Formats: sequence, structure tokens, C-alpha cells
Amino acid sequence: MKRYVLVLFLFLPFLGYSQNTINNYKYVVVPEKFSFLKQNDQYLLNSLTKALLQDKGFTVYFDNAELPAEVANNKCRALSADLLEKSGMFTTSLTLLLKDCQGNIVFKSKEGKSREKDYKAAYDMALRDAFTSISYTYNGSTNEPAQPIATTTASLASEKPTASTTAAKTTETVSSRPAGTLYAQAIANGYQLIDTTPKIVLTLLKTSAENYFIASNATTNGIVLKKSEDWFFEYYKDGKLISEKLLVKF
Repeated sequence: MKRYVLVLFLFLPFLGYSQNTINNYKYVVVPEKFSFLKQNDQYLLNSLTKALLQDKGFTVYFDNAELPAEVANNKCRALSADLLEKSGMFTTSLTLLLKDCQGNIVFKSKEGKSREKDYKAAYDMALRDAFTSISYTYNGSTNEPAQPIATTTASLASEKPTASTTAAKTTETVSSRPAGTLYAQAIANGYQLIDTTPKIVLTLLKTSAENYFIASNATTNGIVLKKSEDWFFEYYKDGKLISEKLLVKF
């Protein structure tokens, strides 16, 4: 009898997570900066978290962005993302947490790990590893805790949609890079893209994903990835995602 009680006790945490399924939530809000980092979007970790959540099917916003009316009027319609970081001498580990508006953990991923020495590459690989434990399909409902409904004229007026909240926002700007063909030269852990000057235009660091690189130059940090048969350099500028097409010869 004691053995059955012990087994049930060990499984209680997992039962708790399954009762608050992430499939009931459409939106996730990602912070500009995680608590264990010193700068906003350091190592592009916040941008990568947002992108990976979007790949899973969530609608994702940064916490400093203008939220859709249904979330702005009721924060309990969205989950908030957080990362737990644990680093040792040889291993970097990241765990994704998704919390409801009351701070309850709705989902906790597996502990993603990387043995890369470079911080950018290590965080990138560890986060991608953590995301392999996420399975998500939005079911069209929500189980967020109920909020008090104000009945005053002022509160009703505040819920009226305005042009600023209903207007569609452009989240991605696509532009062609004016430079001509760039040539990839192999370096340790990646490539450097040079033009015909020759001048180094971008430095690429390999990741665990094929055709996906951490990219940087003198002024910008971002990613270079392959879509269909074309290469793109993507980064954030003034809160907007910029996607520049590249002509690359490897």
C-alpha cells in the first residue's frame, strides 16, 4: 500500500501540468530580457524563444509590443514565457516555463543541454533541445482564470475597439540586400561572407540545425537561414523584424 502511495505522490507534479494544458492558450508573451542575462535580447535568446514558439503554432508578442485587444483587456488570455538557466563547467542548460496570469506553471519543458563553449551557440542549441519536448495544437478554447467584470460606464468605454488596436500591424519587412554575390569562406565553427572588395560582410556561426546560422557584423546581430532555395539575413530593428535576401555561394 505504501508503495502505491509513493508512486502516486511522484506523479502528482506531472498530473498538475496536464490539467492546465497549453492547448487552451493561443497567445504567449515573451519578455525583452530574461533575468539571468544583462541586456535586452542578449545572444538573441529572446528573439529565438519568440521564433520557436511561433514555429510551434503560438501567436507570440514581446512584452513591450502593442498587444491585441483581447489580450490587452484580459492578460489571462496569454501565457508568459520564462527560461531557467543552469550552467556548469562543461554544460549549458535551459528549461522553458510557460506561466498563466497568476504565475502558475502551465508547462515546463525538458532541460535542454549544450556543450558548446561559445555562449551564443550554447544557448541556441540548449533552447532548441528544450523545445523538442513541446507538443502544441490550439483547441480554440481558453481556461484562463476569470477576471472581475467592471460595470461602470468608463470601463465599458475602455473596451470599445479603437483604430489603433484593430488596425493590422506589419511585423516583418522584407528588403533585398544591395550587395552582390557573397562568397563563403570557412572559419572555425562557421563561415565568413565576403564581397568582391574583398570585405567581410557577415560572420556566420554554425548551430545544431542545418542551414541555420547565428550571424553578426559590425552593427547588427541576427540569424542567416535558408527558405526554400534562398538565403536570408534576419534581425530586429526598431522593434520590427527585417529579412534581407542574400546571394551566397558556399
